Amino acid sequence: MTRAFTFPGQGSQAVGMGQSLAEASATAREVFQEIDEALGQNLSKLMFNGPEDQLTLTENAQPALMAVSVAVMRILEKEGGINLADKARFVAGHSLGEYSALAAAGSFSLADTARLLKRRGQAMQRAVPVGQGAMAALLGVELDVAREIAELASQGEVCTAANDNAPGQIVISGHRAAVERAIEIGKEKGARRSMLLPVSAPFHCSLMAPAAEEMKEALAAVTITAPAVPLVANVIAAPVSDPDEIRRLLVEQVTGAVRWRECILYMVDQGVTEVIELGAGKALTGMAKRIHKDLATTSAQTPDEIDALLKTL
Repeated sequence: MTRAFTFPGQGSQAVGMGQSLAEASATAREVFQEIDEALGQNLSKLMFNGPEDQLTLTENAQPALMAVSVAVMRILEKEGGINLADKARFVAGHSLGEYSALAAAGSFSLADTARLLKRRGQAMQRAVPVGQGAMAALLGVELDVAREIAELASQGEVCTAANDNAPGQIVISGHRAAVERAIEIGKEKGARRSMLLPVSAPFHCSLMAPAAEEMKEALAAVTITAPAVPLVANVIAAPVSDPDEIRRLLVEQVTGAVRWRECILYMVDQGVTEVIELGAGKALTGMAKRIHKDLATTSAQTPDEIDALLKTL
């Protein structure tokens, strides 16, 4: 069995996330405490107890999702005796999940990862005033049709395909009015369903350029080491291990599309037969099944799921 470990992105957060890990594992508690200290905020309390509207804020959701993913990885390593390089051929993460993947693979320190994601969330929120941007899922259309819909809808505004998640599941991003036009055009172009997503900013489009500049500055100030296994990067759907290239691609990723379907297919082409999702939710597990029906998939975010995973590794 050749494996890849994947790490979820925004939208997978939920009040109560990580709580069962903290109750069962000293390793998880250490991870959460280190992140709380790095951020100077009680993020773990927000993760466990909410309120939901505070947890959903981009600047909180991003480090919170990373916290759970890295806690799961550390439990596998410290309590399960797993070495990532022995068990996985690649790591990959969906959008902010790339930071979780890199932290799990030892490229970033945990404290740096938390601070980078806090800043990334704040920078993305600052880039576009609330209400001016939007994202929408177009279901039942393929990438070429989604790009055509976005182009027709743009009418001088920004509207672009932002996430190629899985066959028939494309997310578009841009100015709110343009995204709303795209939803209407999508109905005419055969989309089974088109809906606005509950996000606070239009991620992965050119409107995020100010955030990309901020992240360029932030990433320049941190140490990045080569990951234990290559990261299959969102914007190129290909592996990267060189620290300078990782830095460049993480900047590009702020405005660039998440080519998730291609990332999974690349790993399958390289012989990956099982994709293991570490962290909150099961969104990537569902996508992997849609992308390649023969892939074995596993997700782990609770102590019981981690125990079950350790038996198979």
